Amino acid sequence: MPDVFDPRLYARGIPHDAFRELRDRHPVARQDEYAVLGWPAGPGFWAVTRHSDVVRVLKDARRYSSHLGATQIRDPDPADLPFIRRMMLNQDPPGHGRLRRLVSRAFTPARTGRFEAVARTRARDLLTAASAAARAGDGTVDAVRAVTDEYALLNLTDLLGVPKSDRGLLLTWTERVIAYQDPDEPPVLGPDGTPVNPRSPAMLGEMFDYARNLAAYKRDHPGDDVLTSLAHADLSDGELEMFFFLLTVAGNDTVRSAAPGGLLALATHPDEQLRLRDGRVAVDTAVEELLRVHPPVLHFRRTAAEDHVLHGRHVRRGDKVVVFHASANYDERVFPDPHRLDLARSPNPHVSFGDGPHVCLGAHFARLQLRVLHEEARSALPPYEPAGPPRRLVSHFINGLKSLPLRLG
Repeated sequence: MPDVFDPRLYARGIPHDAFRELRDRHPVARQDEYAVLGWPAGPGFWAVTRHSDVVRVLKDARRYSSHLGATQIRDPDPADLPFIRRMMLNQDPPGHGRLRRLVSRAFTPARTGRFEAVARTRARDLLTAASAAARAGDGTVDAVRAVTDEYALLNLTDLLGVPKSDRGLLLTWTERVIAYQDPDEPPVLGPDGTPVNPRSPAMLGEMFDYARNLAAYKRDHPGDDVLTSLAHADLSDGELEMFFFLLTVAGNDTVRSAAPGGLLALATHPDEQLRLRDGRVAVDTAVEELLRVHPPVLHFRRTAAEDHVLHGRHVRRGDKVVVFHASANYDERVFPDPHRLDLARSPNPHVSFGDGPHVCLGAHFARLQLRVLHEEARSALPPYEPAGPPRRLVSHFINGLKSLPLRLG
């Protein structure tokens, strides 16, 4: 049975051969959850790899719960579970719907329009500076360091209303949560010598203190930003803290992963890059294909709320059911020739932003940022190609790039 659990596999890219075998022969497959990278072993889980089954699980919140065991493969400490369940991501309807409606009101059309204008100027400035630096040097640039990391972080802090002086804090907190499996981000060890869950109360106290203080400031000094809206919404302190955590981590890393992933796909497919550059393909359509081939999130976990049969396998109440977006997006049953980059692909029902009641709340803003980035890249960058292999994040959760060397012109 192919292994798709080991985070080190993904440092070489999505394990397509393993996922293809699972889709064809074991579409709901038992996976061992062994000790790795200092993290203890767990009871194992069901890996769901076909597109139709992934969508089925994501849409059925009654049978596949986000609340029972949260949404990460690793089981949280039982003492931390009530705390983790306060986050909207880890709730089921109807409570999930109440929180989603409250925060959705913060994303007004007027705010979206102003955000796009700022993001466009930022993309143009970063891309122009990267191109100039490449011309002044050896013709190469690391797109992650020069463009996409800064682009994602500054867009997020503008949207939230975080002061410029505090932007480094958000990056530190994001790295701690997202890169916890990567050797470049050594884990914090507890008294027993085992790593501390980065989503535990012990690790999030500093972020939550900051969220409360910033919300208090926004109540007295409101701005045109999401945190001002949340500070005046009908949210408890605990709910507001969890929203700040969710928006900080998910809001930053979705674009931070998808933006360089899209540039990498275009760099390695010069014919498709040319189609985008000369306007033969609409940027909106191209963004969907770039999201399909490089989903920012590799999987999400649910917990079975009842005994049932899924694709011939007997799933018991309490079992972990993990849906792999990275496999579903390449399912030959849905996407003809899935390993071919086709920027005009339509229809394109990828699940990079999930599906069902938990479909990504910030998907619209992520798409907007990616569209703007690629629109500006057409004029700010000459044709580009890989200048070496990318460095990938060691993670089975986030499909991240730590560096992306490109040769310009």
